[in-house]
Amino acid sequence: MIEVPALVAAIDAALRERAVPERAAGEKAYLKSDLDHYGTALPVIRRIVRTETRPAKLTHDEVVALAGALWAAPVHERRVAASELLVAKVDLLQASDITLLERLLRESRTWALVDSLAASAVGPLLAREPGLGSALDRWAADDDFWLRRAALLALLVPLRRGGGDFERFGRYADTMLEEKEFFVRKAIGWVLRDTGKLRPELVFDWLLPRAARASGVTVREAVKYLKEDQRAAVLAVRR
Repeated sequence: MIEVPALVAAIDAALRERAVPERAAGEKAYLKSDLDHYGTALPVIRRIVRTETRPAKLTHDEVVALAGALWAAPVHERRVAASELLVAKVDLLQASDITLLERLLRESRTWALVDSLAASAVGPLLAREPGLGSALDRWAADDDFWLRRAALLALLVPLRRGGGDFERFGRYADTMLEEKEFFVRKAIGWVLRDTGKLRPELVFDWLLPRAARASGVTVREAVKYLKEDQRAAVLAVRR
């Protein structure tokens, strides 16, 4: 059994050792972050998490405890480390962990944390536990736009690979098409764009009758991998 405080201290020390103060200042400003920033790069954070946790052979309870302890401090890199830990150990997560994931998503307040948690932690968990779709339905109608974004991005990876639940995505996206929030508009376009790489007809058939309602940023992303005539038809609706 691991000593969670000792492992948290080791990860935190490694993050600090590889800190870049100039990067910290720029990243904090770019993200409009209220958190403290060390300035440790994402690939380095991932490597630290792997290196420090590999010998431990963590159990489910240890993963959850460690992620929670890392997240508890208001430090961006520690929260990224917690997110990367949950992504790396997603096979250990259980349906009941959706409560933890929802809390972290609500507290994230930035795409730099939300997107990874949604696509690479919530998404695989949902694939194993289809009953969690009811939680996603609730998120899609939540007052918090980050939860709405997370509901969309949780469906991204399977759709990108040619599978996934496009009906559910389309239902969510249809209710959000006239959103004013940029991060929701962008997420709709992102999922449509990546789905369109393998299934342009599916995206075109869904998008064309809705093109007049969709935002410019949504449409610009969505049409990137459509066929030339499909792209022209969608853009003609918007003129």
